[in-house]
Amino acid sequence: MPADDFDVIVVGGGPGGSTAAALTALEGHRVLLLDKEVFPRYQIGESLLPATVHGICAMLGVREQIERAGFVRKRGGTFSWGSDPEPWTFAFAASERMAGPTSYAYQVERCRFDQLLLNNAERLGVEVRQGHRAVGVLRESGRIGEVRYVDPGGAERTAAARFVVDASGHGSRLHHEVGGTREYSPFFRNLALFGYFVGGHRMPAPNSGNILCVAFPDGWFWYIPLSATLTSVGAVVKREAAARVQGDPDRAYAALIGDCPMIARFLRTARRAAEPPYDRLRVRKDYSYDRSVLWAPGMVLVGDAACFIDPVFSSGVHLATYSALLAARSINSVLAGLDEDRCFAEFEARYRREFALFRDFLIAFYDQRTDAQTYFQQARRITEHRGTRLEAFVDLVAGVSAGDFSREPPEGVLDQAALGAVLAEGANLQLRGMLGEAAGLEPPMFPGGLVPSLNGRRWVVPERTEV
Repeated sequence: MPADDFDVIVVGGGPGGSTAAALTALEGHRVLLLDKEVFPRYQIGESLLPATVHGICAMLGVREQIERAGFVRKRGGTFSWGSDPEPWTFAFAASERMAGPTSYAYQVERCRFDQLLLNNAERLGVEVRQGHRAVGVLRESGRIGEVRYVDPGGAERTAAARFVVDASGHGSRLHHEVGGTREYSPFFRNLALFGYFVGGHRMPAPNSGNILCVAFPDGWFWYIPLSATLTSVGAVVKREAAARVQGDPDRAYAALIGDCPMIARFLRTARRAAEPPYDRLRVRKDYSYDRSVLWAPGMVLVGDAACFIDPVFSSGVHLATYSALLAARSINSVLAGLDEDRCFAEFEARYRREFALFRDFLIAFYDQRTDAQTYFQQARRITEHRGTRLEAFVDLVAGVSAGDFSREPPEGVLDQAALGAVLAEGANLQLRGMLGEAAGLEPPMFPGGLVPSLNGRRWVVPERTEV
């Protein structure tokens, strides 16, 4: 190929972009990744789910690196929420699908986590160009086939590809190129004001690494331990109280903390972080949205470029990496000769189903008049889970409820790796991450749909079986 002709161009080097780039490079394709920033760089979204760590990161070949990185281990979540007078805690281990080696995730400093994934993509052969800002795409005969970008010297250049992946986040300049509209949620129009503290209180073991979510009259707080001393603290404020965040952000932040007794107590002896990049307060608004169109011939959206939902269940990195996996499977399959419309129909159906599970449950979860057991029952109803109410809730918030399947575990697999007779999509990701091709083929998620290949990087047409 000429120097700037590629099979795939990925715009954005976050978890979604690095995942899509790595999984297409692993299939032997020539991949270019562009990012406007130079890593390491700051990013919010610090709480991971088990399906990302034990499923997708294992498929990328970085699970052991993440294990060695020293991130805070997250065994579940703790909530002061709803009508329950006392905080309540769930553990990932409550689900038999994650019992044993997959019953945890991590709280991560994104500058380190994202650098690890980007370095891995480069190790796998992806050409990474940092400090290169994508500004547009070009079409030929109705198909997107080139990306216009500006290099660090300010010169505008172009690169050609058979597929473009937009993984450039909520501030994407390219997402409109696939057509359709970005549609902001009428329910989750909130504001987030967040910063960092040193020396905050920790919950007793084994829950000291849990994410803590605490409701208060004007919204809710997240409290995420990123190390033994560093804590991410964010206030998600209802639209009706948005005026509180305007003006002096430091004064607003202190006032919001004062209105939430549990968070104020946890921060009583703490001080605001003073070292970059944790020395700033940041605001994000209108951060829950969906798109009416997710792909067009030659181009696909993943992660926040496509959609984002309220962060109470830490779904951001999960949705980014999961959508990138689906997009990579579709690209690899089309380049191998499968029909583009069929491959990306599978991408869109699976992605929208996963997003809808979080969205629909969150709408019910925001009802503060009910208790934990009612939330668990809502999760069981929405996911059509066949286990207990608690298991349904844990599977949903762990990212392993994208669909229920009747499936027998592969022959010879130990009980701890056999995740039950009924597995969800996220649990299948974890099983594949642990066992590789020994996990076998999965049944279709939808009638007439495609299934992942044995290595998880392409779609295949399932063989028809006689009933």
